[in-house]
Amino acid sequence: MRTIICNSQVPFEYGGAEIHANALYGQLRQHGEEVSLVQIPQQWEPRAEIIKGYMLWRLLDLTHTYNLLPVDRVICLKHPSYAVQHPYKITWLIHQLRQVYDLYGTPFGFMGNTAEEREICEAVTQMDTSTIGESKKIFAISHNVADRLWRYNGLSAEVLYPPPAQDERLHAGEYGHYVLSVSRLTPIKRVDLLIRAMALVRTPVRCVIAGTGEDTRRLHQLASRLHVTDRCQFLGFVEMNKLIELYANCLAVYYAPVDEDYGLATVEAFKSAKPVLTCTDSGGTLEFVTDGETGYVVDPAKPVELAHRLDELHNNASLARRLGERGAELVRDITWDTTISRLLDA
Repeated sequence: MRTIICNSQVPFEYGGAEIHANALYGQLRQHGEEVSLVQIPQQWEPRAEIIKGYMLWRLLDLTHTYNLLPVDRVICLKHPSYAVQHPYKITWLIHQLRQVYDLYGTPFGFMGNTAEEREICEAVTQMDTSTIGESKKIFAISHNVADRLWRYNGLSAEVLYPPPAQDERLHAGEYGHYVLSVSRLTPIKRVDLLIRAMALVRTPVRCVIAGTGEDTRRLHQLASRLHVTDRCQFLGFVEMNKLIELYANCLAVYYAPVDEDYGLATVEAFKSAKPVLTCTDSGGTLEFVTDGETGYVVDPAKPVELAHRLDELHNNASLARRLGERGAELVRDITWDTTISRLLDA
């Protein structure tokens, strides 16, 4: 079977969506598929580029190869790749253009209230409903993503959780003296809450922050202003071998974005038998983290709550281990074998 994975790509950005697309490519090859990854750059400025992105995908002919061999299926992941036409299209939705939907009118959205932008929002909604609706099968990476698709577009999706790219290599090690944060450094990921908590802890617990992004400078300045630079280690981009070891030997993982789509870091943490600290409004992460059972859920407006939980875990490594092992049991069946089987049987 010939399969093409369709995914949009923001130039010079490499995050969860790109990791997922590359992992899916590798896993399909391992499972005997003839597979190719097709990506088109995604732009938002000027606003007309949003519509152009749909048109570019719509105009592609992916029904056959250059020598006219048939392409059996396409698997579309991220906005707006699902606009592509194919007689056997599967959409495994990572997310839509959230700025048109749940982030519209919030501090995290970039769409304004001009006549042009309102028209673009309406057009995107219509195109999403139409093009995703063409799919032979619709999967979503979480209940949170599936709920948005139903709420805004009236389309049902089956939840299919993505495994970590390095699923088989993640493992439990020691329960050290640091809490690990792995994400893009952007305001919606809310790494600043962790830094604020560092100013309130009473134990020697530290935080190790892996990732890059536009919020880097502000986060460094915040740590300096709060006099916690000795407690906050910024690693920038971390290659996979080192990241696996950071997961293995941390005390816990902090991952508390605003209304996250899925939260791969949560699953990676649990695969490493580490508890996760998140917030009451962190979306997909809450599909895994239950307060007091697999981690802790705190009020995002109260960094002292997070500080208290960090101190509690630091003072009781056996508690951290117990919570993390419950998390590991929860995600045990999220594997590439079961995921690929469901995709290919769609």
